[in-house]
Amino acid sequence: MEKYTIGIDYGTQSGRVVLVSLKDGRELVDHVTEYKHGVMDDTLPIDRISLGNEWALQHPQDYLDVIEQSVPAVLKAAEVDPADIIGVGIDFTACTMLPIDEKGEPLCFNEKWSKNPHSWIKLWKHHAAQPHANELNSLAKEREETFLARYGGKLSSEWMLAKAYQILDEAPDVYQAADRFVEATDWVTMKLSDNLVRNSCTAGYKSAWHKTEGYPSEEFFKEIDPRLKDLTSTKLRGEVVPLGTKAGRITREVAEKTGLKEGIAVAVGNVDAHAAVPAVGVVDEGKLVMAMGTSICHMLLGKKEVHVEGMAGVVEDGIIPGYYGYEAGQSAVGDIFEWFVNKSVPGHLHQKAEERGVNVHTVLEEEAAKYRPGQTGLLALDWWNGNRSILVDTELSGLLLGYSLKTKPQEVYRALLEATAYGTKMIIDAFTDKGVAVNELYACGGLPQKNDLLMQIYADVTNLPIKVAASKHTPALGAAMFASVAAGTDEGGYESIVDAAAHMGRVRDKVYQPIAEHVDIYKQLYAEYKELHDYFGRGKNDVMKRLLSLR
Repeated sequence: MEKYTIGIDYGTQSGRVVLVSLKDGRELVDHVTEYKHGVMDDTLPIDRISLGNEWALQHPQDYLDVIEQSVPAVLKAAEVDPADIIGVGIDFTACTMLPIDEKGEPLCFNEKWSKNPHSWIKLWKHHAAQPHANELNSLAKEREETFLARYGGKLSSEWMLAKAYQILDEAPDVYQAADRFVEATDWVTMKLSDNLVRNSCTAGYKSAWHKTEGYPSEEFFKEIDPRLKDLTSTKLRGEVVPLGTKAGRITREVAEKTGLKEGIAVAVGNVDAHAAVPAVGVVDEGKLVMAMGTSICHMLLGKKEVHVEGMAGVVEDGIIPGYYGYEAGQSAVGDIFEWFVNKSVPGHLHQKAEERGVNVHTVLEEEAAKYRPGQTGLLALDWWNGNRSILVDTELSGLLLGYSLKTKPQEVYRALLEATAYGTKMIIDAFTDKGVAVNELYACGGLPQKNDLLMQIYADVTNLPIKVAASKHTPALGAAMFASVAAGTDEGGYESIVDAAAHMGRVRDKVYQPIAEHVDIYKQLYAEYKELHDYFGRGKNDVMKRLLSLR
């Protein structure tokens, strides 16, 4: 009898549910639920309370709506016997964190706290904690804390410690009221299983937790602020368990709301990009997986721990058991293209797309593909949302060089595509310079599925072949694979994620190969990109930060 699992992928704008066959990773049905409240970066939904610069919040109910709307829709469309579905797994954008009370309910659900922005979910791209990250980094460097090197020399404002410190500093009453700070992926897993555990992936990459050393010391936090001393033993307390562990089982309440069978396995939560790695069949070294969407996460496996500048973390067993999992990333990619389409593309191109019944991106891609590398005369820095790797600085901003009175929108579009490829090349060079091999690239997410030009540019800039995931919802497939491990062989699942990947991981037949003449030109342009990168990003000219302070 064929068995199935469900993977739920929580993105920045929506959640998607996929029903997957354990036999071959085939996706039978998928369903997407858009978040009703989206990204809240201007005001709260309560009394339209204004937010400051660099805020990015979300509403917990949006996550529950995904379960209550998309899971029943998938079960209805698939016409699969619920008895043959043996587990559920979820993945999430991270670090996406929220304060909860003693009962596990978000503080923002409580009328007493709902008007305070700090009681809400801080999305991964909430950057308002940058001053707090700066302070953490400065003290860690001064104290020569060993954990700092595992994160490329800097903790990010996107991560748990900076966000928790921001809450303490700016809303101490919220800090005190919170029983715990949790990753959204762990909170939703708790809602499915009625059991709160912390997964080792988000704990390791986003909360500076180490498999043998634990969290940074109380002395470190005490020196930051005496009130922060017991952060890890109180607000971050809880068992940290490996990926593929069974967090619990579907509760009766969830079963009644969704149609799932009560008691099936619920895997511990995961990060979206990390879940995607085995979903493309990658379970060994030398293969860089790019989860490409609004941002990019770059995932890589190695047999030893090496400290690489600006990496977002190296965690033992953080992605695949038996390997050190490396993470790096770019904090805006698809977001940049969307910004350009929404804010800067003239009406005649929108009209052209509408007349053809296609997306504006399609028109821009077709027009941009007519140019040779270098022909636009444009060069951009891809810092529209700061730099995650390798500079780890959210106070940097975008740059476009080479405009003229003849510059066309499609030329700018191509320059923005190229800029994100140069950013990835910087990350690859940072790894290979330290002896961590990168021999080929794998791409998944929304962008590789619909932009051939982008993928060819990445192959040409990096001079590496690129394989693309066969799955439309790769992180969700990965989450479903980990659910099969949580269920175990006795219930029809797999012994390990490596076994699951051998049967369920899939890539397309088409491979993007570098074009030699393009590679030569992009080497020249990349050299210019590196000059601008270091000039504006390493302190030679801090004009971007001065402009930010004036804003």
